[in-house]
Amino acid sequence: MSSSLIVNGQPRRVASAADVPLLWVLREDLGLTGTKYGCGAALCGACTVHVDGQAVRSCVTALAAVKGKRVTTIEGADTRQARALQKAWIEHQVAQCGYCQSGVLMAAAALLAKIPRPSDTQIDEAVTNLCRCGTYTRMRSAIHAAAAALASARRP
Repeated sequence: MSSSLIVNGQPRRVASAADVPLLWVLREDLGLTGTKYGCGAALCGACTVHVDGQAVRSCVTALAAVKGKRVTTIEGADTRQARALQKAWIEHQVAQCGYCQSGVLMAAAALLAKIPRPSDTQIDEAVTNLCRCGTYTRMRSAIHAAAAALASARRP
């Protein structure tokens, strides 16, 4: 079976069954390995991507569910929010092993696109990704720093 989808702004055609998880289409069919496999049950968030701007867990999202929608992976995350977060991640030394980071960044970028200045509670509710290294405090600080940088960039 052949399916068409838009990934990182580019029309793509894949020969996968409609019920195959988007994660495997991205990694195996399209070679976009920034999206990671963690648990396969939508619990850890390592597989987080954007579908029409919303953070979704690609390990439980069937290919058929993204037909006609825009899928963005970490490789295509080139929004103001993503760039600000990547800079803040480095400044706050968030990443240790780095395995979960692409999923966390995607969840955080979706949050900042909706809520420009989130509270700690809003961050905790939106970014539910698991990190074995336990850098949650640094993640939260980096998200706040990115939000502040984005807010100051908007001021005249």
